[in-house]
Amino acid sequence: MPPRPEAAGRVRRFSGPVRWVHRTTAALTLLCVATAACLYVPQLAELVGRRHLLVTVHEWSGLLIPVPLLAGLVARSLRADLRRLNRFGPHDRQWLRAVRRRDHRPGSRPAGKFNAGQKLYAAWIAGAVLVMAGTGLLMWFTGLAPLMWRTAATFVHDWLALAVGLVLGGHIAMALKDPEARRGMRTGSVERRWARREHPLWQEPAAPGERLEHQ
Repeated sequence: MPPRPEAAGRVRRFSGPVRWVHRTTAALTLLCVATAACLYVPQLAELVGRRHLLVTVHEWSGLLIPVPLLAGLVARSLRADLRRLNRFGPHDRQWLRAVRRRDHRPGSRPAGKFNAGQKLYAAWIAGAVLVMAGTGLLMWFTGLAPLMWRTAATFVHDWLALAVGLVLGGHIAMALKDPEARRGMRTGSVERRWARREHPLWQEPAAPGERLEHQ
């Protein structure tokens, strides 16, 4: 029998439902971004063709992005992680100040299970998805609003789509720099040393029979 992650110097970080929601949401988001690029970049549009199919895939992938999160809310572990992402504390402000000063000294960037950058990213992308869905519906169902509203919705949708693409690119770049963080999302566990270095305020999951609150 293989050793448990904790016995091998690893600690549980993400549950199965959390990883499923992350992967499914990521796949839908990338599909939506890729089809948008094929619709708006002439060179890609000529290469791919089949514009009607691309429009259909883009519309439905965009509408489905919130579905994995809503379905995953039945899992207590996901709800707990969402509460952590939505909670800012003094240590988060310290983390942001250290980033602004480019301070990499040990202990200069305290973080719980999620650092301040991850919390800001989660809040921004959640708001962007809501705005993109709302403006997209106005563009899709032309009878919902007058022409002036639809024109404004198109402007907001297009420019916010560009911003989302850039932010997602930054998110992926940060993930590529940290193999252990990617391994945590892929397998659910991370090295204990990594957890203590990158998230020193995160209390590790309790052993059976113990009660332990997470930061």
